[in-house]
Amino acid sequence: TMGTSTTTTTTTGSIPQVHFVEHGYLFLASTDAGVQQLARNHQVQQEANCNVHIDLLSRTELKDQFPWLNTEDIQMGSLGRSGEGWFDPWALLMAWKDKNIRDLGVIYKHAKPIDARRNPNSGRLEEILLQDMTTNTTEWIAVHQVVNAAGAYAHDLMQLLGQGPLTSPFPVRPRKRSMFYFHCQLNQDEQGLAVVPHIAPLTIDPLTGVYFRTEGQPGAGNFVCGVSPPAHQDVDCLDPNEELRNADHDLWDTIIWPALYHRVPAFGNIKLLSSWAGLYEYNTFDQNAIIDFHPEIPNLLLVNGFSGHGLQHSPAAGQAAAELLQSGHFATLDLSIFSYDRILQGKPILEQGIV
Repeated sequence: TMGTSTTTTTTTGSIPQVHFVEHGYLFLASTDAGVQQLARNHQVQQEANCNVHIDLLSRTELKDQFPWLNTEDIQMGSLGRSGEGWFDPWALLMAWKDKNIRDLGVIYKHAKPIDARRNPNSGRLEEILLQDMTTNTTEWIAVHQVVNAAGAYAHDLMQLLGQGPLTSPFPVRPRKRSMFYFHCQLNQDEQGLAVVPHIAPLTIDPLTGVYFRTEGQPGAGNFVCGVSPPAHQDVDCLDPNEELRNADHDLWDTIIWPALYHRVPAFGNIKLLSSWAGLYEYNTFDQNAIIDFHPEIPNLLLVNGFSGHGLQHSPAAGQAAAELLQSGHFATLDLSIFSYDRILQGKPILEQGIV
């Protein structure tokens, strides 16, 4: 899921409104290997009894359903028709926060940790020094269990809590990602077929990894898009305050816009309206989550490294974290595949067919 709105949560009765847009993801394959991967992924989804409707589409079916799409170099597509799409992440976050405060007694402190004390024998965290961001006062807090869910700042927090480098590697780093918002005037060809998407699912170009989707009201001609930087340019973001001031427009010029124009010829005439940048909590080991206690700090639970999929995984990750904190093991879902052991053993869990 990818959200761009920062609207305040609205409610109908007690049900939060997160503005779910159910237009699915459209993965495309341009090679035999890509077709086989789509088919394998589809089989896994079916065997897992996914409660979404996912279709594999031939080139002809793609062209019939998406006349604006260039399918000359496409062999197959995979489209989620139900239960799949995007929503407002800020609204969801505020809904959870409101629930936590109102019904669960959670206390939020606008503070940051600036020091920590560990037991020299067991390695357990015993106290954390917090600096209140409103009053600038400090206070030592005795702790029983601690969760590192600091996202892109998880590595810095680990350095603080560990009181320096730890023996066990922690592969989560902040990586910059840029998003772009553009407009394309809607029009039709001589047969009356749309050559600009009225509604575009989140469409992933198989040649470049560029993705785009409709943003806002269907038919308004507004879209968002992005792409992960090439590996040699995808480096740790060491100064977020400076590096996030501007999106990477070199990506737009050299990769994104040419790919948009190739995949949707009507996107040859578009107007870039705005852009912004944010951080991924990027797991350099295998781009997958770590949900486990740290091997050297036994009362520190790690919920990190989602590499751009944190919002999608957050409900399950939160449930899993609560179970680990309460009983020390998973109950609802067995997420042991995301244990820290795989990092120590050098056995990555690589996901296929993601964006």
